[in-house]
Amino acid sequence: MKFFDTLSKIDNINDALVQFESLQAFTPKITQALEDTKKFHEGQLRKSGIPYVIHPICVACIVAYYGGDEAMICAALLHDVVEDTLCESNYIYQNYGSVVGDLVEALTKIIEIRNEELPSATNNEKLIMQALSFRKILLASIKDARVLVIKISDRMHNMLTLDALHTKKQMRISEETLVVYAPIAHRLGISSLKNELEDKSFYYIFPDKYNKIQSYMSEKRQSLNLRLNDFTEKVTTLLLNNGFLRDDFTIESRVKRNYSIYLKMQRKGISIDEILDLLALRIIVKNPLDCYRVLGIIHINLKPIPSRLKDYIALPKENGYQTIHTTVFDSSVVYEVQIRTFDMHKNAELGVAAHWKYKSGIVPNTAWLQNMQYDNNTIEEFYELATNDLYREDIVVFSPAGETFNLPVGSVVLDFAYAVHSKIGDTAKEAFINHQKASLLQKLKSGDIVRIVTGSDIKTRCTWIDFVKTSKARSHMRTICHNKSKEIDKKVAINILTTIFDKDHSMFEEFIHKYSLEDQIGRVTTDLGFLTDIKNQIKTEYHINDSFFAMMRFKTIKLKPLEFDNIVLWTNRNIHDVIFDYCCHPRYGDSIVAIKNGQKVIVHHKLCDKANEQINRGINQIFVQWTKNAKMNYKIIISLEDRRGVIADFLTTLAKFGFNVLKVSYDGYQNTFSPLCEVIAETDVNDIKKLKEAMQRKYKIIKFSNLKDAYQE
Repeated sequence: MKFFDTLSKIDNINDALVQFESLQAFTPKITQALEDTKKFHEGQLRKSGIPYVIHPICVACIVAYYGGDEAMICAALLHDVVEDTLCESNYIYQNYGSVVGDLVEALTKIIEIRNEELPSATNNEKLIMQALSFRKILLASIKDARVLVIKISDRMHNMLTLDALHTKKQMRISEETLVVYAPIAHRLGISSLKNELEDKSFYYIFPDKYNKIQSYMSEKRQSLNLRLNDFTEKVTTLLLNNGFLRDDFTIESRVKRNYSIYLKMQRKGISIDEILDLLALRIIVKNPLDCYRVLGIIHINLKPIPSRLKDYIALPKENGYQTIHTTVFDSSVVYEVQIRTFDMHKNAELGVAAHWKYKSGIVPNTAWLQNMQYDNNTIEEFYELATNDLYREDIVVFSPAGETFNLPVGSVVLDFAYAVHSKIGDTAKEAFINHQKASLLQKLKSGDIVRIVTGSDIKTRCTWIDFVKTSKARSHMRTICHNKSKEIDKKVAINILTTIFDKDHSMFEEFIHKYSLEDQIGRVTTDLGFLTDIKNQIKTEYHINDSFFAMMRFKTIKLKPLEFDNIVLWTNRNIHDVIFDYCCHPRYGDSIVAIKNGQKVIVHHKLCDKANEQINRGINQIFVQWTKNAKMNYKIIISLEDRRGVIADFLTTLAKFGFNVLKVSYDGYQNTFSPLCEVIAETDVNDIKKLKEAMQRKYKIIKFSNLKDAYQE
C-alpha cells in the first residue's frame, strides 16, 4: 500500500510533519499536542538512530488516514509520553480534557499490564505474553473502540520500522502482531490494516516460506497479470453490453497476498501449484441492486462454483462487512469475484474507522467485545478463547423468528444456544435444525434455522467442551463443570474420611465447619499430603475428645499404598482387586474416583452420573491416583520444515523428552511445502503437558493425543 510505503521511508521530523499536514488540518489542540510530544521526547532516539518523535507523528498520520477525530489524533501524538518520559497523566487531563486523558491512560495501561511479571501457568513465555496482550487490549478498550484503532496504528508503524531491531525481537513482535493486532483489525473490519499487519508479520516470522511464495509469484507475475487483464476486459465488456455505463462501476484486480496464499496452503495441505484461485476481481457499483445485477450477469455468462457463493450484503458479517463473494471458471482459470457498492468498499477498507472518517453519525458495532466472556480462566484458556473469537470465518444461522446469529465455521447447535442466551445454552435439552430433530453437537451450516428446546435444570456437559467453538459456550460450560467438580470433590473427601475412620458423615461435616475447611476439603481427593494432615488432625481431635479412639489402635488408620496396574490406592482397608465399570471411560490422567465395594474398588470418571448417584448417597470411597510410571502411547502429528535432517532432529527431540518411538509415518513427496510427520510414541512421564509445551516452542504440532483408554489392556 503506497501510504504505508511512504511512512516507512520517513527518517526526519520535517518529512513526518509534511506528511501529517497533508492528512490533517491543525487545530489549536493538535498543534499543542504536537509541541508537547516534541518537547517530552526531545533527545530520545529510536533503535534506528532517528529522532523518537517521528514515531508518534507517524502514528498520528495513520490515525488521521483512517479518519480519527481530534481526540484520537491528540492521543496518538501523546500515546508514549506518560510511559516513556517525565510527563504525568495529570498533565494530559489538565491540558487536553478527560476524553484525550482517558484514551492516553488506556493506551498506557496496555503497556503496563503487558509488561507485568505475573506468576506463570505455563513455561511457554511466548504464549503468556500473547495472552496478556489480548487480555489487556480487550479490557482496556471495551469502553471506547478508539483505543483499539490508535493501538493498532501504533503497531502498524512499529512493523514498518522493524528492520532496525535484532532478529529475535523482530520475531517476537511479529508473532504478537499476527496473533493479537491483525485479528483485532479483522474484527474491527479494517481490512487494509489487517492485510498490511499480516504480510509484514509473515515476512519476519517465516522468511523462507515468504521468499518461496514471493519467488513463485515473481516468476508467474507476467502470466498472472495477463490473465487478470484479459478477465477484467471480458467482465467490463459484459457489464457494458448489459446496460451498465462506464461511470456506473469500477473494477479492481489483484493477485492474492502472500500471507493469504500461505494460509490456504496450510488449511488445505496443498502446495502453491495446487492453489487455483490466485486471481481476484472486485467490482464496485453505485447501489445494492446493481450488485445483484452484476452477479446475475457474471453467473449467466461464466461458470460459477455454487458452493463458493456468499452473500454478505443480505447477511452482513458481525463487523459490518458487506460484499457478495463468488468464484467462477473462465478459460480453465479460477477467479474470485467480489461485488460491492462504493459505500460498502469504504466500510470494508476502513471498518469501524469509516464511521469517523465519513462522519456518518452511526455508532460502530463493537458488541463482539462485550460478548467475549473469559471469567477466571487460566492464561492458556483465555488465549485459546480470545484467538477463536477474534480470528474466525463466520457462518450465519437463524432462529425460528428470523433473527440472525454469526458463529464461527464449525460451530455446533450448542454454540447457537449460548449465542441466543447463556440460560438457553445451560438448559438446552434437544434441538431441531430446519424442522428436523438434531443432536446438540451437530455442526451447523450457513442458512440453517435452529430451534432449541430447554429443560428446567442446568445440564452439565463437561465432556462436550472440546466440541463447541465459541468462547461464550466454552466459558459457561467450564464454569458449570468447575463448580460441579468442586461440589463432587467435597462429597468424595467426606466419603474417603468416613471410610478411613468408619464413622458417620456428620462427624466430619462438623469438623469441616468448625475449622472453616469448606473451600479446602476438596484437596483431600487429589493431594495425599493434605489427606494425611487432615487425617492426623481428626485423629488428634477425637482421640482427646471421643472415647472411640481409646479402643482403636492408631495403626488401623495408617494409609498404605496398593498398586494395581496403572492405579494406586492409599487406604487402611483390605482391597484385592480394582475394576473399571462399564458406564464411563476415563483415560489415563483424567479425574477419577474409587468406590469401595467389599474388597474390590470400582473406578469411575469423576463426572460419571452413575458414580455421582453413589457419591451423593455417601458410599465408602478410597483415595485413588494414576501411577506415575505407567507407559502411555501418544499419536503426534507435526508440520515439518522442508529441510534436510528435520526428521532426525524431531526424533532426537522426542528421545530427549523421554519418548520411545514405536512408529513413524512421513510423506514429503505429496506435500513438499509443509510435510506432515505422524509418530506413535510411548512414555512413562506423567506431566505430558510440559513436554507438549516444550515441543510446541520448536515444532508446529497439529495433533497430540493419548491412544490408551483405561479399559484397554
